Amino acid sequence: MKQYQSFTNTSSKASVVYVPFYAGLDVGRYLWDDHETKVIDYVSIEVVKHLKGKPEWKKMWGHDHFLVAGRVSWDFRRMTDNKLDWGNRLFNLPDAKNMTSLVIESSPWSNTDFAISYPTYFHPSSDHEVYGWQERMTRKQRPYLFSFAGALRPELNDSIRNEIINQCLGSKGKHCKFMKCDAVIKNCEYPKNVMRLFQKSVFYLQPLEDSYTRRSTFDAILAGCIPIFFHLASAYVQYLWHFPKHYTTYSMYIPIEDIKKEDFAVEKRLLEIPKEKVVAMREEVIKLIPNVIYANPNSKLQRFGDAFDVAVKGVLNRI
Repeated sequence: MKQYQSFTNTSSKASVVYVPFYAGLDVGRYLWDDHETKVIDYVSIEVVKHLKGKPEWKKMWGHDHFLVAGRVSWDFRRMTDNKLDWGNRLFNLPDAKNMTSLVIESSPWSNTDFAISYPTYFHPSSDHEVYGWQERMTRKQRPYLFSFAGALRPELNDSIRNEIINQCLGSKGKHCKFMKCDAVIKNCEYPKNVMRLFQKSVFYLQPLEDSYTRRSTFDAILAGCIPIFFHLASAYVQYLWHFPKHYTTYSMYIPIEDIKKEDFAVEKRLLEIPKEKVVAMREEVIKLIPNVIYANPNSKLQRFGDAFDVAVKGVLNRI
């Protein structure tokens, strides 16, 4: 942020005020342990109290302030004082609601938090590196029609992951590649394994995880792989600044209800798509790569705006 070209330390000149509070690191200390809510909320309450006492706050009562929370919106939206409930109350504090918050998954019912890209494995230092990567992804041979990396989740009753894995393993034309990831087989812990799978696949399946979105959406796009979503909240109501409004240009949507039908086959649906449309979708995905990568912070892209630039522009336009 300090290296942003329009950054100033003189608050009276600023169009927006960045709040350098690492909210995700704060709440992350308490999410899986037993703590009283007053402990979990303490830092968030103190930060908002501090901001309210600053002259910059009184200019627009916080409406021109923004922070980067670093986690999903749900980690900051605890509704009660029951310590068994998840997260803290940061986003539900009355004055905090004036600020804009950037998260990796937003609430579709909020107009103050906005989703930005998960970090990927690629942090280019020049336009040349971006062009080179896009060219490589364009030329890649993709032997698999679709793929999925993950593990069975039998504890999630509503999950379609089991159906997806079974469809991939049962692909009649051997069009699908499944990479098993669990505590024993640690394939997914090595970035090269995951990225190699994406780069060999035309489509990649993106079922819901513990929340609506998946980091692999951005790794797949980085690899020029067309994402397949099963819920509108996985991308289309999330990344309004980073992805095109017309989602059919870069992705495919299959409703969860279809997957649960006994006679539905992902493979058959994908094979019905004309080849020229698949090529056009992949071209659109590759065009999106600059929007979802965070460039090396010690450098500046000249012709591309990266995910950071997209997010800051979104905040400026909103204010």
